[in-house]
Amino acid sequence: TGMTAAFAVVCALYQRSQTGKGQFVDVSMLESMMNFLAPQIAEYTVADYRHQQFGNRSTSRKPTADRFRCGGGYIVLAVLTSFNLFLSPNFMTKLDLSSKRILVTGGAGFLGQQVIAQLCDRGANLANITVPRSSNCDLRVLENCHKAVENQDIIVHLAAHVGGIGLNQVKPAELFYDNLMMGTQLIHAAYQAGVGKFVCVGTICAYPKFTPVPFKEEDLWNGYPEETNAPYGVAKKALLVQLQSYRQQYGFDGIYLLPVNLYGPADNFKPESSHVIPALIRKVHEAQIAGDKEILVWGDGSPSREFIYVDDAARGIAIATTDYDGAEPVNLGTNYEITIKDLITLICKLMDYQGELVWQTDKPNGQPRRCLDTQKADEFFGFKAQVDIETGLKNTIDWYRKYADG
Repeated sequence: TGMTAAFAVVCALYQRSQTGKGQFVDVSMLESMMNFLAPQIAEYTVADYRHQQFGNRSTSRKPTADRFRCGGGYIVLAVLTSFNLFLSPNFMTKLDLSSKRILVTGGAGFLGQQVIAQLCDRGANLANITVPRSSNCDLRVLENCHKAVENQDIIVHLAAHVGGIGLNQVKPAELFYDNLMMGTQLIHAAYQAGVGKFVCVGTICAYPKFTPVPFKEEDLWNGYPEETNAPYGVAKKALLVQLQSYRQQYGFDGIYLLPVNLYGPADNFKPESSHVIPALIRKVHEAQIAGDKEILVWGDGSPSREFIYVDDAARGIAIATTDYDGAEPVNLGTNYEITIKDLITLICKLMDYQGELVWQTDKPNGQPRRCLDTQKADEFFGFKAQVDIETGLKNTIDWYRKYADG
């Protein structure tokens, strides 16, 4: 009948709203139309929507749904119970990057270069990718943010003022202000400019100091970050709140990723601002060159960390750009935990250094443990890290030895 056909069309539109390429439609209108039509089609029978339609696949949101049968075909009616109508990320079709104009902040950096390569592998045109440089586009200035996002379809925000424990101790105010202003102004400018998607890369430092291991995204707000990283971590975490708020009020498509500590070739090896792996590799290399029989290492070696190879992290960000469209933050990591003591021991082994390790216990340890639960990245967009820690360290050591004196 005509009513049955109308119902089928409305259901198809509703299903498209769930699986479209990150596009939001007037879902409430479609729901009202389906609620009006459904009771008048008596031959439809209720069935188990989740089991029948999607098997055992889980979703990040739990919609209630009725499935109706008409003749030999099935029509899906999903009634979202969430007030803000977040769409499930599991059923999003891939975003086609071939014609998209993409802005990658921090695109000239350690992670950024790899992200651009991975975006191109997923169909992006290199000629359509723009990389703003801090020398002529300071993103702490709102006017520059508006100029940067103009005519862009996708923003991948990687730019950050970041460093290890030493830098966090010396420049906490700069780390807080710079990262907050860059991110919040860029998000607002992107929303105002009608940008189609915003990918924000956060930080593991946003997690509370005593988060249960492995870190689950649900625990992100269950405490204050470790003190030495707190200004940076809180500034970056504020961007998650902004993206979720803009999604709820404006329908702005922004996602938030939480990569664990990065490492790999071309990392930052500067003593004053490097992270733990490049700092330790440089210490060992310089001790070997100088013939030193011992190395000073901060802390007592007991804290644990998780590390992800830069190529893996970049691949995860690129996959999320095309395949993920959800409000929930998502961890990117390996789910492999290693203590600092075991890490430096492994580095010394790989670099064939036989000297003694001297622990500077008067120096801060940082957060006691870090290891991520990575199930959501796999569930939501099929990402799993591929490079193990020993292989990644070998690659990084080889690169540093090659270019250390250059």
